[in-house]
Amino acid sequence: ERVRSLSGPILLHVKTRKGKGYAPAEKSPEDFHGISKFNVESGEREAGGGFTFSQAFARTLLTAAKRDPKVVAVVAAMTGGTALEEFSQKLPQQFFDVGIAEGHAVTMAGGLAAAGLRPVVAIYSTFLQRAYDQIFHDVCLQNLPVVFAVDRAGLVGEDGPTHHGVFDLAYLRHLPNLRIMAPSNAQELSGMLLAALRSPGPVALRYPRGMAAAQPPVGTPKPIFPGRALLLKPGKDLAILALGPMVAPALEAAAKLRAHKLQVAVVDARSVKPLDEALIRRLAGSTRALLTIEDHVLAGGFGSAVLEFLESAGLLSDVAFARMGLPDCFVEQGTVPQLWKKYGLTAEGIARQCLALLKRKK
Repeated sequence: ERVRSLSGPILLHVKTRKGKGYAPAEKSPEDFHGISKFNVESGEREAGGGFTFSQAFARTLLTAAKRDPKVVAVVAAMTGGTALEEFSQKLPQQFFDVGIAEGHAVTMAGGLAAAGLRPVVAIYSTFLQRAYDQIFHDVCLQNLPVVFAVDRAGLVGEDGPTHHGVFDLAYLRHLPNLRIMAPSNAQELSGMLLAALRSPGPVALRYPRGMAAAQPPVGTPKPIFPGRALLLKPGKDLAILALGPMVAPALEAAAKLRAHKLQVAVVDARSVKPLDEALIRRLAGSTRALLTIEDHVLAGGFGSAVLEFLESAGLLSDVAFARMGLPDCFVEQGTVPQLWKKYGLTAEGIARQCLALLKRKK
């Protein structure tokens, strides 16, 4: 009302308070930034079962940092989102929150690595885009041992198109010196992180939001190094190369195809760069068709990497090939299962694609 009576240039400063008017949100504003269903009266979230990828990452990193003081964590105002609260409390001298400044986080990590430390930058896939120039110039060009923990890779569900992490492979895969891996479960993520902390150069680990295991894994994980895929199931008719969370529906699809008397091999790809070229070459020579599946856009993704290798190795004439992933669009809001179903990234969709691919080879 006061502004209406004024003339000339006016600056109205509105000081916001996150959660204003709702006591639980005012008390814990970060917790209420983006949440699932909760009890309105108490403010408590609905209990979720299982052990998330973020928790697996955080637990492994904390253990590694306790053993080696050179291991440090860098975040950009996402301590809670990356599950690093306990790390920040127990090892405050090895934890750096730079605020909402992803580019600075990456450059700082490069400086820490140049000084002999082992920095791990934990950032959501969609936010890492903001630091592309720094990834190129300040880390990859220098071939510095920085680990990028790319959280929320793939479809994130209700947060919608601004937060789906479906472009990271396309904007990272072509950068020299950078190695890229994607786990399908908690144990794999832990093993990949341990291997990445030994790498002489930069490594990116992309993992999704959501459950990685029913319970926290027991025992000490073994390092899983780039360039090594895992053949989960042999088969002579067709091979599915699945990346990250696509491994589970790929195994289900292979089981469904038994009804068609088909023996389908399933591979947990694990490594996007470098690929396990020896295994891909072997499968191209021993099956009729290869199918890749990923929770990423098709353009520039994992399937594109496999296609490039098959072409360069002169293997495309020997085997039918197809890619499954997300189309050239901004994926809308929805639960992850809803979106997987819409875009065919389900056991049923994979099975249909396998049958269509084999028809092409006849």
